[in-house]
Amino acid sequence: MTAHDRLVGVVGTGTMGQGIAQVALVAGHPVRLYDAVHGRARTAAESIASRLDRLVEKGRMSAEECAAARARLAPAQTLDELADAALVIEAVLEQLDVKQQLLRDLEDIVADDCLLATNTSSLSVTAIGGALRVPGRFVGLHFFNPAPLLPLVEVVSGSATDVTAATRAYETARAWGKTPVACADMPGFLVNRIARPFYAEAFAVYEDQGADPATIDAVLRESGGFKMGAFELTDLIGQDVNEAVTRSVWEGFFQDVKFRPSLAQRRLVEAGHLGRKAGQGWYAYGDGEERPEPHTAAPGERPAYVVAEGDLGPARELLALIREAGIEVREEDEDNGTRLVLPSGGQLAMADGQTSIEYRDVVYFDLALDYRAATRIALAAAQDANQRTMREAVGLFQALGKDVSVIGDVPGMIVARTVARIIDLAHDAVAKGVATEEDVDTAMRLGVNYPLGPFEWSRKLGKNWAYDLLDDLHLRDPSGRYVPSLALYRHSYAPEKREGSA
Repeated sequence: MTAHDRLVGVVGTGTMGQGIAQVALVAGHPVRLYDAVHGRARTAAESIASRLDRLVEKGRMSAEECAAARARLAPAQTLDELADAALVIEAVLEQLDVKQQLLRDLEDIVADDCLLATNTSSLSVTAIGGALRVPGRFVGLHFFNPAPLLPLVEVVSGSATDVTAATRAYETARAWGKTPVACADMPGFLVNRIARPFYAEAFAVYEDQGADPATIDAVLRESGGFKMGAFELTDLIGQDVNEAVTRSVWEGFFQDVKFRPSLAQRRLVEAGHLGRKAGQGWYAYGDGEERPEPHTAAPGERPAYVVAEGDLGPARELLALIREAGIEVREEDEDNGTRLVLPSGGQLAMADGQTSIEYRDVVYFDLALDYRAATRIALAAAQDANQRTMREAVGLFQALGKDVSVIGDVPGMIVARTVARIIDLAHDAVAKGVATEEDVDTAMRLGVNYPLGPFEWSRKLGKNWAYDLLDDLHLRDPSGRYVPSLALYRHSYAPEKREGSA
């Protein structure tokens, strides 16, 4: 299918259909567009041609290449005009019966060696292909929007998909300049499955009144290293679209509590506050509207010294930063020590899934992707915590050049609980044969622009970090939402293999 002279058919001419058609065109294929609504395919072809013209204006395509691509693009009046296609990709309405009927019709038209594909993001590839006489040639090719720009393509094998068909689809995506990842047909595939905690945990912190959306978003960006926070990103995606994906994955896993939708987001959708496209979502987007500022603490009290119990584990880089700020660090050897003792006698501890109220005079600080590069740190403490301890905790991080956001005493805080759950779902997906570790990391970096893939996070934070944090969270919320997967347990506590052992 990688031969550039082979015809590609695209059925459905919405945003995704047009984007996929443009990708195939630029890769050198003749492309034929079909849409059930009369005239829409011709309008889509004109829109694609206009986008190709803009690529010329921006210097990304020569005038000759543009003219050749435009000559290869044609609208189709009927499905019969796709009879010569080597590949047909459907991007029609996300309804199972609609897709199944379309594919049955296509199967009567195209040749036996034509590869049939769906761009579905929410339906089962196995279920769609179940309508075909020969489901082995049917595969998922899930592009991400906008298809011409985003590099990732999930190549999804249904239960009946032949290995040869999946391989052809994979090689085709790669020949088109995309980065394909292979995955099995499970709810949400890879990206939409593993990404759910990024939204869910932010919404949960908000629902528990731990922090407002602007503060949570700022912490995810400026401490966690994510490009956008969960609230601003879902406003961009559309609250209705994001919730529909969440609900689809939740229902696909038989309403597993780990994928439970957010009631707060449901209320937004019910109110018609769908995000940027509606002028109102978590934030307002009308003329003159200003984005709320995140909570940033007033100047605190710079401590003269800190006592480090142990090496602080994933936060060990803080010790060097504290010394560079001119604050004395007194070190004490402690097994598994992860705390700093402040002059007040209070302690600073990295988020571990517990709450400050369980201890006397403890302030928690959140996980950062890179404590040196982070520009904001979140702190949490019980309401009756020693105020001097909080002032010193705030002052310490301010002395390191960080803005400080003080949030409610929620277990796992913001970044830590989010990353731990992403790591858990990734381990579970690999253990169930959905994809390889390498493909999971590639998918999450390219599909949703995460700063690290889940397994990169896992290696950075330590073998049992995510399991221990989730285990603590599960004790405080025994709903099952945070119970670590068996796969994560095996990863975290399996004995190390000795050299030379089987």
